[in-house]
Amino acid sequence: MSAVEYRAILKYRLMIPMYSEDETCPICRKACMDKYGEHAIHCKELPGFKYRHDWVRDVLGDILRRAGISAKKEAPVNFLTDPMEGRSTLRPADLLVFGWAGGKHACVDLTGVSPLAGLRESGFVAGQAIRKAESKKVDKHAKACADNQHAFVPFAFDTFGSLAPEAIRLLTRVQKVVHSSCSSTGGQGFVFNRLGFAIQKGVAAQLVARLPAILM
Repeated sequence: MSAVEYRAILKYRLMIPMYSEDETCPICRKACMDKYGEHAIHCKELPGFKYRHDWVRDVLGDILRRAGISAKKEAPVNFLTDPMEGRSTLRPADLLVFGWAGGKHACVDLTGVSPLAGLRESGFVAGQAIRKAESKKVDKHAKACADNQHAFVPFAFDTFGSLAPEAIRLLTRVQKVVHSSCSSTGGQGFVFNRLGFAIQKGVAAQLVARLPAILM
């Protein structure tokens, strides 16, 4: 992580203003920047908007590989679809983990949200945003996976680095595999630490992309 990215993520986490509220987003040129950076991490106009999602997915895939767990990124399974939208929404699994649950392959679907999502409507409740995101993923894909003899694992995280219960369960299991093959204490926090850093690096990249040149 560069020095600029590090400063940006610290300001975001500590809610130190980074942008002028009256300044138009330099990427989408439609919305005004909020001073704390929430627009920066949600604006979809930047080429490579999925960078944060894909970066976390790639790091999780590498963690599984290093733990000796067989998985495939962007695996075509031909049944992941939103029941409200029909077959037109077919998409690959972010990660397909082979033989993960009782011999069944598991479709892992990642989603990242802001912990401040819905703040104006219902007030701030710690963990509410990621639990809601996790629940939405289950509603969309769990039945389709079960009907096709696959397990479904939603992997929801927020931009502050918190993880939803199912994501914690998956990483805890992976961590146990790592512990069983790593005798040194240095590897104790490898899984959670690396994943947490990946989330912050992805967020930092989105923040820096909209910083005025004078602050770079």
